[in-house]
Amino acid sequence: MTPDTAAVSVSLANDSEVMASVDDDGEAERLVIADVSRDDAWICMRVSDTAALPNWR
Repeated sequence: MTPDTAAVSVSLANDSEVMASVDDDGEAERLVIADVSRDDAWICMRVSDTAALPNWR
């Protein structure tokens, strides 16, 4: 899996607060990443579908 990165303007990056959490809804654990400083700015996927941090290096 290749990370998909994009350039972010400095002013946007300074105004953002991004958090991640693992949510267990009973069926599957899901990784949720959200910009809590904006409405509807989040993504979610099954933990089993995510890449391990060492694999991104």
